[in-house]
Amino acid sequence: MSTFFDDMKKSFVDVPVSDEGKVSTAEFLEASESLVKLFDLLGSSAFAVVQNDMTGNITKVRTKYLSAPDKTSTLQDLILSEVTDKKKTATQGLLWLVRGLQFTAVAMRETVDRPNDELTKTFTDAYGKTLIKYHSMLVKPIFKLAMKACPYRADFFAKLGADQTKVLEQMKAWLQALESIVTSILEFFESGNYGKGL
Repeated sequence: MSTFFDDMKKSFVDVPVSDEGKVSTAEFLEASESLVKLFDLLGSSAFAVVQNDMTGNITKVRTKYLSAPDKTSTLQDLILSEVTDKKKTATQGLLWLVRGLQFTAVAMRETVDRPNDELTKTFTDAYGKTLIKYHSMLVKPIFKLAMKACPYRADFFAKLGADQTKVLEQMKAWLQALESIVTSILEFFESGNYGKGL
């Protein structure tokens, strides 16, 4: 019986990260696209705003990557390639994509670590810990509505796969890899203040 994680085109577990923490751009983008499909399982149109945002940012990063793959083979190189540009389209796209991934990672971590809490609670808490501080008064209600539209925990996990032991094992490995990559990229942004004004 295959699970959601078996069917992923690319898992964050399979994204190459160098000893210095450099993240491979092409595989990262594929893993991010696979993650966006997770929101389909939440089954509410309220999450379309999250998905569209992430997909738009993946496109910005991929466009830059395809225009100069030799200079942007890792995410860190991609950020550095735009340092002197007036319009940092890919850097901005990556920053917002990573914020979305961080929200997803925190939401799933809360969900794994708090097995008695429903998704409406764990996702709302994750939103409060991550994205809320970047969102305007107009965007916050849209996201808060999406959190309230989360399905029941049991229904969500059933959609991830029939073998719940396998699902949880795969989810933990995927989540650990995702958290590590998100931390690595955010630390790089911080190190050179590359997200300033974006």
